[in-house]
Amino acid sequence: MRRAELLIATVLGAIVVGGIFAGTLGGVAAAVSAVGVIALGLAAAWFVRRRFGAWRYQERYEDLVVARGVMVQRMSVVPYGRMQFVEVTAGPIERAFKLSTVKLHTAAAASDARIPGLEADEANRLRERLSALGEANAQGL
Repeated sequence: MRRAELLIATVLGAIVVGGIFAGTLGGVAAAVSAVGVIALGLAAAWFVRRRFGAWRYQERYEDLVVARGVMVQRMSVVPYGRMQFVEVTAGPIERAFKLSTVKLHTAAAASDARIPGLEADEANRLRERLSALGEANAQGL
């Protein structure tokens, strides 16, 4: 999904930049600038792939671990008993690719436990499981 978004932005950027330079400096400058935009798009595609591969989660006995990051790695550990609710969202582009994002809400304002890019069935399964585990573990509080 992110690669498709990047492809569209790169093609449109190359057309716009090439058109601007074609009108002011000529055809060679337009071609060079369009190739430059495409090269930047290819570099960004490499970063997008690495960033997607850096997201991971693990369901453990008492908590959920969510880790992400390529250069700066972050790990969130959310105890099931501290979850207030679990939300599944899917924007129009995510729905086109049959993807969803699971977001965990806790009492902590700084909680950033979300898992993007899950298939819709997996996201719903995870929401149901986390909700059930959250209810079971919250009863002891």
